[in-house]
Amino acid sequence: MSVDFNDYSRKMDKTLSVLSDNFDAVRAGRANAKVLDRITVEYYGSETPLAGVATISSPDARTLVIQPWDTKLLKDIQKAIQISDLGINPQNDGRVIRLVFPQLTEERRKELAKQVKKYAEEAKVAMRNIRREGMDFVKALKKKSEITEDEQKKAEKDLQDLLDKYIKKVDDALAAKEKELMAI
Repeated sequence: MSVDFNDYSRKMDKTLSVLSDNFDAVRAGRANAKVLDRITVEYYGSETPLAGVATISSPDARTLVIQPWDTKLLKDIQKAIQISDLGINPQNDGRVIRLVFPQLTEERRKELAKQVKKYAEEAKVAMRNIRREGMDFVKALKKKSEITEDEQKKAEKDLQDLLDKYIKKVDDALAAKEKELMAI
């Protein structure tokens, strides 16, 4: 009997996807609507993603314009952006909200690099936990005598190889994001 690792592989893919979303939310000096994905506004009694209540456009490389479908939401959107960790002060002209992204300072670039390293480390920890879950499953199979010791060793090696492959993907994504952040 061989052990099926598709489930663990899917979980690691999901972890990579979450990491990618986290990286996308870190702004690199250019206006990117993805930085607003985590911002929600109360709309008719429920928390609604910003993209669900407004049109977001980018007229140039450093500006995002948020045009709510209901102008009564302007103040709520402005407040939600101010309390977020975006670090940008929204400008409200009564019809739209403008977010002007400043050039990143060297210090801010280093802060963002630390943040993306933290995200990468969290992803690696999650993947190691997935591997541990797989190892525990394999040990349980061996304990119940459903697999031989050789099959257990092979399964554990396969799990480690799977982890190594995904850790490399995390490292590659981190290197690319750091390069993007440090580019002037």
